[in-house]
Amino acid sequence: MKIGIYGGTFNPPHLGHITAARAAFEMLKLDKLLIVPDGQPPHKDLPPDSPAPEQRLALTRLAAEEMGDRAEVLDLELRREGRSYTSDTLTRLHALYPEDELWLLMGADMFLTLHRWHEPETILSLAGIAAFGRTEADTEELFAAQRDYLYKSFPQARLFTLTIPGVVDISSTALRERLAAGGGANFLAPAVYGLILRKGLYGTAADLKHLPLSQLRPAALSYLKRRRIPHVLGTEQEAIRLAARYGADVEKARRAALLHDCTKKLDMEEQLSLCRQYGIQLDELEQRALKLLHARTGAEIARDVFGADDEIYSAIRWHTTGHANMTLLEKIIYLADYIEPSRDFPGVDRLRKVCYEDLDRGLLTGLEMTIEEMQGMGNPVHHATLEARDFLKG
Repeated sequence: MKIGIYGGTFNPPHLGHITAARAAFEMLKLDKLLIVPDGQPPHKDLPPDSPAPEQRLALTRLAAEEMGDRAEVLDLELRREGRSYTSDTLTRLHALYPEDELWLLMGADMFLTLHRWHEPETILSLAGIAAFGRTEADTEELFAAQRDYLYKSFPQARLFTLTIPGVVDISSTALRERLAAGGGANFLAPAVYGLILRKGLYGTAADLKHLPLSQLRPAALSYLKRRRIPHVLGTEQEAIRLAARYGADVEKARRAALLHDCTKKLDMEEQLSLCRQYGIQLDELEQRALKLLHARTGAEIARDVFGADDEIYSAIRWHTTGHANMTLLEKIIYLADYIEPSRDFPGVDRLRKVCYEDLDRGLLTGLEMTIEEMQGMGNPVHHATLEARDFLKG
């Protein structure tokens, strides 16, 4: 297996890091990419207002999700005390992957000073070096001189230099300044920007309870696993259409849709912890059905963290089970979640058609489909779902 290793402070991880890593991955035909945030880099001190190590790790993991399943973020340098030397990291990774081919990825500035790093002979004996620059005009003359020097000084060296014309050109220092001034979002993956806003990192001071939709969206996405993002964005778009069709408040529909799955990725222990925190009383089925809990806890997060009003709170609260005599916004979020464009199951096209002909008939159809599916699998149906169906049937 061919494994790339990409280290850095990632303070914060931005689109320049992502585009460079993606290009190197493809050009080197890597099988796997290991992203390793520095603990304390040997060549510089982290700025005093830098996020805590676990926050940089969380940001890097969100950024790495832009690469899909091919990338993995390791915390081995963050757990190591003292300076983070690349030679130590490569020694550890070589022990973990003794039969695999390792390649160390780095930018042009790092490549040009490689011979002055701690134990460069160890680095060059354990991994090939893949260095990238923005354009050939910028870097090739410098790259050529450094390649010649390294080959003469370290005959075992394996060197690969590449240019990435489309790489996003910004330094982390400049980006931190932009974030503190209220900008910088266009240089970050949305979920990364959202987490920065939520935690108030890099001098951002957003009022989370009054976020505009342009900032609420990335904040909501920062809660999600990457594979769920298309579903949430699809739910938002479906909620817009349904709200416009039936005269509901479009902005409230969008806010409820964006936040409806904000606790979906939590496991049972984490869900129950939130239930205790917010004093949520669970019925017998909810105490053992993980799938039902994210509606309860997500509604609390929406209200507590993002200032959701009672109408939005209730729409999130009931989007999984429904209940008797639902409000217009509750119906819209329940159905938008059900029929958004990425949904693909038998009968979904028919359900979509009915929803835009008559909202209550669409809701009844969706409830009956859910009950039939649950009973067909031998699973219990929540009483609120049965009550919602019976209410609509009169």
